[in-house]
Amino acid sequence: MTAEFYDRPAEEVARDLLGARVVSEVGGDRCVGRIVETEAYTGPDDDASHGHLRFGRTQRNGAMFGPPGRAYVYRIYGIHWCLNVVTGADGFPAAVLLRAAEPLEGAEFMQLRRPGRSIRDLLRGPGNLCRALGVDGTLDHHPVSQAPLQLEPGSPVSGEQVRRGPRIGISRNAEAPLRFWIAGSPWVSARAS
Repeated sequence: MTAEFYDRPAEEVARDLLGARVVSEVGGDRCVGRIVETEAYTGPDDDASHGHLRFGRTQRNGAMFGPPGRAYVYRIYGIHWCLNVVTGADGFPAAVLLRAAEPLEGAEFMQLRRPGRSIRDLLRGPGNLCRALGVDGTLDHHPVSQAPLQLEPGSPVSGEQVRRGPRIGISRNAEAPLRFWIAGSPWVSARAS
């Protein structure tokens, strides 16, 4: 996927990433998932976004300011890593959070990183997705067109299959319908409906 794909509003990219493949070769183990759930964080006026005006640019959120097509990886609660892809114009802080994916390849390696979890639960939720794929802060700013972490075109998702609703796990601007998921997918995070 080209940089031009990501040089669009986060809301558009979030919808269009459904069905795409996230490919991790971290540690030499190839793991592939089909993206089934995303959330858009639309820029400095989105007060749920790390790029909101009240924060400005910091060391933590610097990747979010571009260029588009780079990973923005951060830790929440001091425990879980979250993977986003930067969208929009260089310097404009917008991104798409990858919330869940369907394991396609390398589930045995994912299970080593998430022991005792069923295949269904390996990539459900942003923290679980990162742990199973071996994604951490060392991949912050990484171009998602290059190994060891890439996003690739996948199977198209028709408009009838796409659902949208409020984002999950945030307190500000939570009602904005900026979460997108594939209807009926058993790999969508537990709280999605």
